[in-house]
Amino acid sequence: MMLGLAVGDTLGAARGNLPASGPLRAGVSTQLACFTAEGVIRAMVRGGHKGICHPPGVVLHAYCRWAALQGIEVERMRRRWASGNGDGEWPDGWLAGVPVLAERRGSAPATVTALSRIEGNDEPSATTSRGCHALTRSLPIAVAGIGWATQAGEFAALTHGDSAAQSATAQAAVLLHHCLTNAPPEHDHRGLSDRPVQEAMEAGIAGLPSYGERTATDEHGRLLAAFQHAVDQPAEAALLARLAPDATAPSALLGGIYTAASFPGRAQLRAALEFAAGAPDGASVACVTGALLGAVHGVEALPVDLVSRHELAWVLDTLARDMLSEIVDSPSGSEYVPGWDPYWWDRYPGW
Repeated sequence: MMLGLAVGDTLGAARGNLPASGPLRAGVSTQLACFTAEGVIRAMVRGGHKGICHPPGVVLHAYCRWAALQGIEVERMRRRWASGNGDGEWPDGWLAGVPVLAERRGSAPATVTALSRIEGNDEPSATTSRGCHALTRSLPIAVAGIGWATQAGEFAALTHGDSAAQSATAQAAVLLHHCLTNAPPEHDHRGLSDRPVQEAMEAGIAGLPSYGERTATDEHGRLLAAFQHAVDQPAEAALLARLAPDATAPSALLGGIYTAASFPGRAQLRAALEFAAGAPDGASVACVTGALLGAVHGVEALPVDLVSRHELAWVLDTLARDMLSEIVDSPSGSEYVPGWDPYWWDRYPGW
């Protein structure tokens, strides 16, 4: 899922026209998704060692580290956070040492605006934006569990005050969690099946209303309609443009659902990303498409030539593996149980 969203983000931003050779540049959604994943791990570490944790606050801290690396309100960020680290080194954690994450790779205006307002102990003042980055950066939350996924709108609300953006973010996280954990087998008695994507997505969308108020009836109807359009009228560019007309969170989700369900086969993954790249905002739609298809098919289905060239492939793979390690094995232990990895807290300080 992590590698799928990154390849989709990159291919979509290039409108499908990638260079024939050389590294593939990460987009801003991928940068922010890295810090979401790291923030989730650090929140889990804090919860295990301190007993209490407000995960959105820990992920907010992660976004502020990204902002500082980007040169955004560095002194303000340092005043807000550096005093919380005993040795005074900030930004901390291994992710802050990745050079690519300090490079400008596109615009995330609502996120930057909200983070730039942070001062003292106050959380940032969210903008009124419905922008897609609220959703695309939050996709890694799906890995943490259904309880986290249903609250993904709270993570979007750190910077995006629009209720539709928050709702779409929660829907995307819950749907992705379902695809990660409940996808049917890829094989039937005839060999590879093209049904796992559609089966997983159909069941996941159908189950969304049971996860709370963030899935209103009309919103749920639009998600179901996007899926059904893919079944009845797959891969129609005009229909994709109508479902995903702009760079908003709802458009990214609807476009991703339509595209992923239009190209359900493992061998169609590259074609799916190229089709998604043709949406009015190709980066966000391809990002969601790659995450959905990666979640169902697994990393083996992703185009090796693209993944191997992506400049953050190792970082994304490491974060994905470390998220799973923290969930199932708690390498740093807890308040009452010693850990087996003496370096885990330095990699993921629990604050």
